[in-house]
Amino acid sequence: MTSYELAALLAKALDSKKGQEIKVLKTEGLTTLADYFVLCTATSSTQVKAMSDACEEAAEKNGEPAHHIEGHRDGAWLLMDFSSVVVHVFTDEARKFYALERLWNDAEEMDLNEVLK
Repeated sequence: MTSYELAALLAKALDSKKGQEIKVLKTEGLTTLADYFVLCTATSSTQVKAMSDACEEAAEKNGEPAHHIEGHRDGAWLLMDFSSVVVHVFTDEARKFYALERLWNDAEEMDLNEVLK
């Protein structure tokens, strides 16, 4: 599975759990951290956990287990590292605080219209 396909798969998993403001930023060439960042807003800590579970399940079914998950404890922010793709799930307040879109404003945003039908 390519990093693009994995990013699309994870965006779909977030969407299946009613994730809001889902964005996929192509960071390939800008950083060695990952090829794509997938960003999403959750309305509660319960939804953060549900989206995490959906991403893990979808990725594992496709042979792409998460290498590292961070942020479960407080429920306001979650990072899931799939090597070439990093998923960030935030509550609205945490997303505004971290402002990753601003930090990575030179990253190309992936068009999700075809992915999230």
